[in-house]
Amino acid sequence: MDDSGDTPRDRFITVYGRKPVLEALASSDLQLDKVVVADRARGETISDIVSAASARGVRVERVSERRVAAIARNSRHHQGVVADVIAPAMRSLTRFLDERVGGRRHATAVLVLDHVHNPANVGMIIRSALAAGLDGIVIPRSGTAALGPLVIKASAGTAFHAPILTNDDAAHACTLLAEDRFTLVGLDADATDSLFDADLPDRVAFVLGNETEGLTPEVSAQLHQTVAIPVTAPVESLNVACAATIVAYAIGHPTRR
Repeated sequence: MDDSGDTPRDRFITVYGRKPVLEALASSDLQLDKVVVADRARGETISDIVSAASARGVRVERVSERRVAAIARNSRHHQGVVADVIAPAMRSLTRFLDERVGGRRHATAVLVLDHVHNPANVGMIIRSALAAGLDGIVIPRSGTAALGPLVIKASAGTAFHAPILTNDDAAHACTLLAEDRFTLVGLDADATDSLFDADLPDRVAFVLGNETEGLTPEVSAQLHQTVAIPVTAPVESLNVACAATIVAYAIGHPTRR
């Protein structure tokens, strides 16, 4: 996908599964763009979904089950229905960078997820980043858990309201951020410098790596510095979501945005 600007998919979080879609339709604080139902999907819950969508003025499209699976990016658990929920703070990374130019907007703090596979971790990271007042969370489409029901559940629903920034992959995101004068800082358990002693700039992109393998070589090669969160033996490292919470409060502020 071309990252030169927003596409409709950069503004939506796709919810799949009959109960999650029905819950989204029942939430008055959520705005839905459309509901997509497999042409062979039937049953009482499907009827309830169609009725709820009609009552809210949300259009319903009937498509093939293969198309539903493609939209959900999940071939097993979509249950024949998906919904596009409008996430007002969500945008492409490129658009975000265009908006953060000069003046008071120079100071910017974002997280970048580098192949964080576990949806629960992604959801908890989103929640912590929003609570800490970070300006953005880069969640690449490739290599990172998709923004589906498991991420939404782990975020306690905050994913719908968080400043999520979409991009093709983490390495490309780092390239764009570096070109836009961000200092790229990686969290690395083997780093010499401590997070708490590091002199971090006010325009920083903090990169968090995979739960088991850490940062990918393509991303590591672009970093300006690495830092570690000190731990006491016999603990070797922190869960990535726990580490992200510490980082978020180190670089963010509830009143930043």
